[in-house]
Amino acid sequence: MRIRYNAALALFGGLVLAAESRAQDPRVGLAEGAQAALGMELVTAVEKPEGFNLPPGIPPDAAILWANSDLAFQDDLVFVGNFFGFNVYDISDPAHPALRKSVLCPGGQGDLSVHRDLLFMSVEMPNGRIDCANDLQGGFNMAPSPDRFRGVRIFDISDLDNPEQVAAVQTCRGSHTHTLVTDPDDDDNVYIYVSGASYVRPAEEMAGCVGTPEDPETALFRIEVIKVPVDNPASAEIVNAPRIFANLETGDISGLWEGGSHGPDTQETATTDQCHDITAYPEIGIAAGACSGNGILLDISDPANPVRTAAVSDPNFAYWHSATFNNDASKIIFTDEWGGGTVARCRESDPRNWGANAIFQRNESGLELQSYYKLPVAQTEQENCVAHNGSLVPVPGRDIMVQAWYQGGMSVFDFTNPAAPVELAYFDRGPIDADTLDLGGQWSAYWYNGRIYGSEITRGLDVLRLLPTDQLTQNEIDAAESVEVEIFNAQTQERIEWPANPAVARALLDQLARDSEHAAPLQTEFERAAALDDDDQRAAALTALANEVNEHVGMAPAAAARRLELLAQTLRGMAKEAD
Repeated sequence: MRIRYNAALALFGGLVLAAESRAQDPRVGLAEGAQAALGMELVTAVEKPEGFNLPPGIPPDAAILWANSDLAFQDDLVFVGNFFGFNVYDISDPAHPALRKSVLCPGGQGDLSVHRDLLFMSVEMPNGRIDCANDLQGGFNMAPSPDRFRGVRIFDISDLDNPEQVAAVQTCRGSHTHTLVTDPDDDDNVYIYVSGASYVRPAEEMAGCVGTPEDPETALFRIEVIKVPVDNPASAEIVNAPRIFANLETGDISGLWEGGSHGPDTQETATTDQCHDITAYPEIGIAAGACSGNGILLDISDPANPVRTAAVSDPNFAYWHSATFNNDASKIIFTDEWGGGTVARCRESDPRNWGANAIFQRNESGLELQSYYKLPVAQTEQENCVAHNGSLVPVPGRDIMVQAWYQGGMSVFDFTNPAAPVELAYFDRGPIDADTLDLGGQWSAYWYNGRIYGSEITRGLDVLRLLPTDQLTQNEIDAAESVEVEIFNAQTQERIEWPANPAVARALLDQLARDSEHAAPLQTEFERAAALDDDDQRAAALTALANEVNEHVGMAPAAAARRLELLAQTLRGMAKEAD
């Protein structure tokens, strides 16, 4: 979300959602506080704890200062960021999250990531103090202050009941968001890519900060790279400020989109002098940056020295906001936060390819646009709505994402065919107020170990689960729920690995049966093999079936071939376990 200084201008044009396509959707016309869902079920909703709600007497337009923001996960814990600090919940029982710790530490935006015993927190707004004290009024006095903090806080959370701030790395533009980057060849250090989106601090407050775009030392047109020794986080420091937007031929640091209109009936677009989000995939050595006026690719094989390898622009995008890879990184979804997240941008009159996702195929020549995906039902004038944060849902054989749309709720969609994404499930509430637009809705919607967790800006923490539909079977849900990870940071993607179990095999067989009637014999043969009591016989039968499946790979279309290969791999894994 962007406040004031990054407001995007809206132009009209493009495709809009036809009224007849909305008429039968239960999300249309939801009353204040009402709910609608398909293929999803709200398990529980936990209200924000004391100290994290709008205090009495504060005007509603200041609600952002107590808004929930992004989430991070580790083991049985979810860390909920907030502009006023953060909360930690025990989710060992997802139906009953238990508050473990609240830390009041204002400064916005409060995005979090975790690594071992360290918690990283983005701080951008001028009410942030080094000591975490609440200096709300004095903090908005823009005069230089030695007490002000804008950058990345580092907490030691080895004692979760007593988190300790062990470092606070100041940056010239603060940290709107940050990305934790690990080095597969170095366990001793992690790197933080800082995406600063605010004004440049005066040099009187932080030496070396220059805000003039034309000055070669300007703090614009760059990101910062912080190196954090894991065993000595207090020594964390900025080790690089790479000019990732530079013209590769001339070296001009302002080498990408200059801002402004792309032409008639297109978006008014932000200048590329910052990144909002950078999503890293360290195992592959790449990152995708959503950088105001452009989407970019980075080579991060040397984490301290990211290098741009590709860049794209889009006349339908106002502000490139976030990025998500599919599991093999052959596709990237970029989001457009048209309107900054605080206004209604999912109305019937709004273009379908503005404030949406753009789905790109990644190939040797760079990035190729395939299609757009936007919440497929209109919202009201009283609901702030635009594409926001989401993650992959680990259904094997398919590319599926769950995504937050602020007061548009959550949408789960399939982009296996990047040219034709389709919604599978949704959860939505009616407006917070039927008469006025009050800021609220889902900031983030992430899958973690079998459940979907939503950071609801005004209400608190939502926990949901998927339910089977005609487009998503129980076997596919069971397969996704069988994937367990120890950590999840939204901007640090890790490869999904599926266990070799019957749920995964059945999910893949369901998908093959959905596409072809010829899959029925494979399903029958699998159930016969899996039911054998004798371990040796079961292993032999599963191996024989894996060999049979392999014979079909070369004759199958690409999507089916991928499922067949994964099915054969799963069957062999099951056979090995039985042997």
